[in-house]
Amino acid sequence: MALPDLAHFEDTRLFALGGSAVTVGGLVTGGVIIVVALLLSKLVSRALCRMRERSPQKSTAALYLLEKLVGYGLIILGVASGLSAAGLNLSSLAVFAGAIGIGIGLGLQGVVKEFVSGLFLIFDRMISVGDYVELEAGVRGAIMEIGPRATRIRTNDNVNIIVPNSAFIEDRVTNWTLKGDTRRIHVPFSVAYGADRARVRDAVLEAARASPFTLPETEARKSQVWLVAFGERGLDFELLVWPTQASVKRPAGMHAAYTWLIADALDAAGVEVPFPQTDVRLRSLFGREGEDAIQALGLGQDGKRMVVPDRAEDRHAPQETTNDAAEELLTPPDFTDDDGAPSGGIRSGT
Repeated sequence: MALPDLAHFEDTRLFALGGSAVTVGGLVTGGVIIVVALLLSKLVSRALCRMRERSPQKSTAALYLLEKLVGYGLIILGVASGLSAAGLNLSSLAVFAGAIGIGIGLGLQGVVKEFVSGLFLIFDRMISVGDYVELEAGVRGAIMEIGPRATRIRTNDNVNIIVPNSAFIEDRVTNWTLKGDTRRIHVPFSVAYGADRARVRDAVLEAARASPFTLPETEARKSQVWLVAFGERGLDFELLVWPTQASVKRPAGMHAAYTWLIADALDAAGVEVPFPQTDVRLRSLFGREGEDAIQALGLGQDGKRMVVPDRAEDRHAPQETTNDAAEELLTPPDFTDDDGAPSGGIRSGT
């Protein structure tokens, strides 16, 4: 095809909309501009996402906000420029677009609601990517992505849960790591009656302070042991401790790790842990009483059955144990998606 013919083909008028003529060349140019804007938005968002993954925790929220603004801004600018290059007069389409917008808004109220809720989450910054949250419905995990329609939460069992953005606006949400801070936890345990309370306190505090997932003590944040109740089988205590932020994001493993440490500390201190036991007193057995009932049970004259007791040295012999929960807390969490790319970024065009 000759160049004059090609130029004539590009100027071929397809249709008129809003008083503007749309040509083949303008339509192709507008399409190219929109595609370039989408690709550029995706590349810039991915670069900012990787920068956010390598940045300190304090700057994560700001970089995520910048990532969203740049991604959305490039898409909107590219679409507007593409329509203008295609020959469409946007000002002349204002009334027509308004009528269509009302119809779409009535039919897609839910989508618009979730999109606006997502914008509030991004700009409000009370909930950010990387925070560990717990919803009123019981969903608990780390926020991996705040999308236009829903927020993706990943549990510690690597289960991704999609939650509508409006759930974070309308329902009560517990943010365990708001502003990158930690929280105090209570770990209950019990000891048998008659145990030395001072020995229990010293042994448990020493184990808690020596653990690698306990923050150094300050004047406002100290590890403590409280006697909280006189239980049915023993004394009920609680260990109050301030764990690291990484440990807070794994509440089940953190509780299990501290419980294991407490058990090891009590064993080393020779403190007995209570166990369920019941005393049964028989007054009669199948109509027999006294010595007849004792003989029917196969007991001796003193009313005791001869049993072979366990060897004390076997019961109290130290055994090497492995605290699996503690090892998990010391392992850095994986915040990458299955394809190896850092998670938390919003994908352009979605």
